[in-house]
Parts: sequence; C-alpha cells; structure tokens
Amino acid sequence: MEIAMYNRKPNRLKNCDYSAAGYYFVTLCVKDRINWFGKIVKDEMELNEYGKTIKDYWLLVPEHYNNIAIDVYIIMPNHIHGIIIINSNSVVGTEHCSVPTGNNHYGLLSKTIKSFKNVCTKHFRQQFNNNDFVWQRSFYDHIIRNEESLKKVREYIINNPLNWALDEENDER
Repeated sequence: MEIAMYNRKPNRLKNCDYSAAGYYFVTLCVKDRINWFGKIVKDEMELNEYGKTIKDYWLLVPEHYNNIAIDVYIIMPNHIHGIIIINSNSVVGTEHCSVPTGNNHYGLLSKTIKSFKNVCTKHFRQQFNNNDFVWQRSFYDHIIRNEESLKKVREYIINNPLNWALDEENDER
C-alpha cells in the first residue's frame, strides 16, 4: 500500500535570512476564522478579554528580544496584522524556544512568532480554562523593502477595521 505524502509549500522566502535587520509585515490567523479577539463596532475594533491578552503579549515582544521592535499593528476579530522590526543581525533573545535559528532561513522572525503564539495559547488555557483556542498553522509574512511599501502596509493595517465587511477572514460576510 502506497501512502501519498502531502508536501507543504514553504511559507518563507527561499534564501532569505529572517534574522536580518528590516521591516516584516506579518499576519497571524486563528484556525477556522473563529472571532476570538472581539468584534468590529462602528468600524473600530472592540477587544474582548482574549483580544486584550493578545495586545498585552504583542506589546511585550520587544522585552524578550533585544533587537525586535513593534511598529503599527491591529488586532482584528480573528487575526492580527503587524509590522515587526528587526534592528540588527545578532540573534539575542531572553526566552527559550524550540525553533532552531542556526543554519535555516526561518530565523528570528519565526522564533518570535512561535513564542508569541505559544505564550498566548498557554495563557488562554490557564487563565480562561480554554482548550479550544487554536492558531492557524504558520503565518503570512511580507518583507518590506522600501518607504513606499512601508507607508502602504501601515495604511492597510490602520484601515483594516474599516474594511472588515469585505475582509476574506470575516466569516460573517
């Protein structure tokens, strides 16, 4: 009996050092588009307790990685958009994570996202007794290469609640 193996398409750009200094636009989604983080009310995001937890941990990321900064971000009902800035090529972190960053091209960005997702999930399980919350596997990223692109991504993030009714992640549309 032959078993067909599913080969997942790599999400990261080949031959790119995701520990290199730069601006990275990321999107992290909740599995099955469940609106865990709150709702859009009059074109503004209204965070619930889960959303507030996500915000708190997102803002703490730079405290765990000396060379990471958080730029513009938005927490939506079932996903997060944000710009993560890696300020140097040195990989200096204060947390423990199982993602190797040695010779692969996933690097610090993936390590940061993995740790963020893990700490949020653990918090939901411990503080809210919720074992149902699950992140979508992996995350979307886009390397921002110039000022014009940075400006457009920032505008997209800021205006995301205004466009929620048309958003493909909105399971209520």
